[in-house]
Amino acid sequence: QLQVVESGGGLVQPGGSLKLSCAVSGSSLEYTAIGWFRQAPGNEREIISCISNYDGKTYYSDSVEGRFTISRNDAKNTYYLQIVSAKPEDTAVYYCAADYPSRYLILFKQCNTYDYDYWGQGTQVTVSS
Repeated sequence: QLQVVESGGGLVQPGGSLKLSCAVSGSSLEYTAIGWFRQAPGNEREIISCISNYDGKTYYSDSVEGRFTISRNDAKNTYYLQIVSAKPEDTAVYYCAADYPSRYLILFKQCNTYDYDYWGQGTQVTVSS
């Protein structure tokens, strides 16, 4: 069982930067994957980035590639999503989630294909002048 808590959302101007945090606790994270998702009003929730703690591989959706960076602090069991060059279309509730993928998924599938089981409460990011 894992507990996931996001923080760091807020108001940012277009072109600005923001860093979201995700604290994960409850069990060993060695073979987990951590994903960042977002959901804008009227839209479905989408995965925008993830990282495999097994091999460190990362994934970014086309909409955030080059502007968002996922990272981790293993000592703190905390994961980050750095947002730069923010756009109004980045406005959404951002969620962090964790998963224990099977061995098969770890070895052969990207973390964006996993079915994440443990979710945080979400944090609002608003990009507006």
